[in-house]
Amino acid sequence: MSLRRFPMRSALISVLAAGLLASAASVRAEPAPFAAPAAPAPFTRELALDRLNRALTGHFNLEGELQLDFIRPWQPPARVAAEWDLQVVEFPTVATSSMMLRCRLLADASPVGELSLVLRAQLWRDAWATRQPVALGTTFDPAMLEVRRVDLFRDREALPAAVGDRQFAFARAVSAGRLLTWRDVARRPLVRKGELVEVAAMEGPLLVTMKALALENGAQGETVTVRNPQSRKDFAAMVVAENRVQVRF
Repeated sequence: MSLRRFPMRSALISVLAAGLLASAASVRAEPAPFAAPAAPAPFTRELALDRLNRALTGHFNLEGELQLDFIRPWQPPARVAAEWDLQVVEFPTVATSSMMLRCRLLADASPVGELSLVLRAQLWRDAWATRQPVALGTTFDPAMLEVRRVDLFRDREALPAAVGDRQFAFARAVSAGRLLTWRDVARRPLVRKGELVEVAAMEGPLLVTMKALALENGAQGETVTVRNPQSRKDFAAMVVAENRVQVRF
């Protein structure tokens, strides 16, 4: 009985294997989705401004919302193309509210010509303004401030709202309702001239601490000069925390 079943089992396995191979072949043979080529179109003003926006933002590493417009009326090319490319050949030295760029225009990878474009630009970003008068030396506190949307090309000194924490202090008194600038704030000194500070001197695994007199103000990460009260010798140390400095040998 077992001898007569072997041929039938072998035939059944062969049929199943053939079916699996046919299914796999049909899966492999399924064609990829067809991507229709882009239809030829003119190089519009909107497309040109979009390409220029990306180029300027990347070249100058701009942060904020860049808005561009042509100072002269836009004259589109007479032809159409499926793929347009606008390459900036020459950038201005700095990004400003008015810029001239020299560009190369390509249609379907073929050069169309070179253009000199004059742009009007705005760079919109949130910046800090005071809600109330702030005294000299006050620690930076966002609760005392408000956010305004400003054009950083017009108000170039405005302090962006992404900057500022308790490591900063006001370097001068500021009246209420005024837009803050970089000159209004400075890093808050953690070490102050004339005060005793703790000095940590490190050499490999060895750590020695002592007291020293600060001869100047210093914020975190800055190097200040301190004096050993006993030897009267001056040396440089890096500010690491409130009234603490560090020396590495």
